[in-house]
Formats: sequence, C-alpha cells, structure tokens
Amino acid sequence: MFKKTLIAGLIASAFSPAFATAADSPHSLAGNMGLYSQYIFRGLAQTNGDPALQGGFDYSHSSGIYAGVWASNVSWLRDFNAYSSGGSLEMDFYGGYKGSFANDFGFDVGLLQYYYPGDVVAGGNKADTLELYGALSWKWLSAKYSHSATDKTFGVGDSSGTYYLDLTANYPLTEKLTLVAHYGKQKFKGNTAGVSNDSNASYEDWKLGLNYALPKDFTIGAFYTDTSMSATQEAFYTTPAAAGARKLGKSAFTAFVSKTF
Repeated sequence: MFKKTLIAGLIASAFSPAFATAADSPHSLAGNMGLYSQYIFRGLAQTNGDPALQGGFDYSHSSGIYAGVWASNVSWLRDFNAYSSGGSLEMDFYGGYKGSFANDFGFDVGLLQYYYPGDVVAGGNKADTLELYGALSWKWLSAKYSHSATDKTFGVGDSSGTYYLDLTANYPLTEKLTLVAHYGKQKFKGNTAGVSNDSNASYEDWKLGLNYALPKDFTIGAFYTDTSMSATQEAFYTTPAAAGARKLGKSAFTAFVSKTF
C-alpha cells in the first residue's frame, strides 16, 4: 500500500529475542526495515528523488486482530513550503481485522492514520489524514479501497470522501522471484476556492516490478512507476522552482533492499 526509523530498527534488532513469542502463543510481533533509492507513494515521489529509510513494527493476534506503526523520511511538505517546521517525517498508525474464507480468499478491514509532525505555514493545512480501508484478496490478487475520513486529505482542503482504489498482483514466477503489478486511482472530492479538487488533484498510477527473496529474510527488488495526469494535475503536483520544479508523478525507477525480523 505497506513508512526516527534507523533508531527504531536498531532497537528492534537488539531486543527482538526478548520479544520473541512462544510457538503456541496467540500473539506475534514482527518488524521490518528497508532502504529505498526513493520513496514513492501512490505514484508520487515523497523524497524529491532522494533515498528513504523506512521501517515499522506489527502486532497480530491469532483471532485476526492486528495493529502496527510504520515510518519514513519525506521531503514533499517542505519542498512545497507547506510546513514551516518539521515536515520531514511520515508516521503511519494502523489497526484492523483480517481473515480468510472459502478457497484462498481473504479480507482485511481497518483504519490508517497518516501523521506528519511539524507546524504548517500561516493559513495552511495539516497533511495528517485518516483513512478507512477494506480489501479482498484471492491467492496473488488483491483489491483495496481506502476512504478518507479527513476534511483536508493530505493537505487538500474540503476533501472529505476522497478515495483511493488499489488493484495489485504479486505473482510468484519462481520460489524466490515475484512479479509485482499495480494500478491505482486517486479520486479527490470537494473543491478549494471554488476550484474542483478532482480537476486539480485526481490521477491514476501504476507500478511494475520484481522482488527477489534472499537468505535471512532479506529481499531486494526494483520497480518502475508512472502516473496519468492532465496538464493541470501535473502542475498541481510540481514542486516550486526552489525545490527543483520536480513533477512528483513523473515516471521513476526505484530499487530497494529490505528485511523482516
């Protein structure tokens, strides 16, 4: 979708044996950490092409209940001069319930809070966003719908009801090599200063990549992303000249290495 992190990762690595759960325990705790050549979220560059260090922790119960936290460095809030201080970190807090039914079908419902610490410029909007989500999966296919319950979705005013549709395939080519294909549709609702948020901020994105599993729970991979936008939407997602006039939705190639523990 699955986002400080260096310290958290080091702490987790040092103490993970102490947190290990017994084989018959209904509780489990897992961690993840990754180094990416850049951070792409829903087809949009979040770090202006610079590397991103990401990681998080997940708790799950055998009943299907789960909760977690994830974090990554970002730069887009400062690049757009939206935050006067902070604005360099994204923290995600989430929880929900997942399970399976029939033959190879699964479901997942929950809440996800995006939190961006810092102070906005005078008259600006905080980018903090709360989404409700629901997903269905079958083997290597999944469909997820995320619905914003925030009036200022990622800083866009009067946007309650904005949604994102995510269609993803993780197809195993071999025991270790997985093909990843994704299509997404970001649809903004409402208007800002009389201008439709849909005409300014809505777009579609897609991704195609490969993941390769390494020993000791390491994974390496690479993926290509791009978006479909009108000229108006491209301008909306282009940083000021001082930040390189970068189009956040332009085609991009990203490589990464990650580990679970």
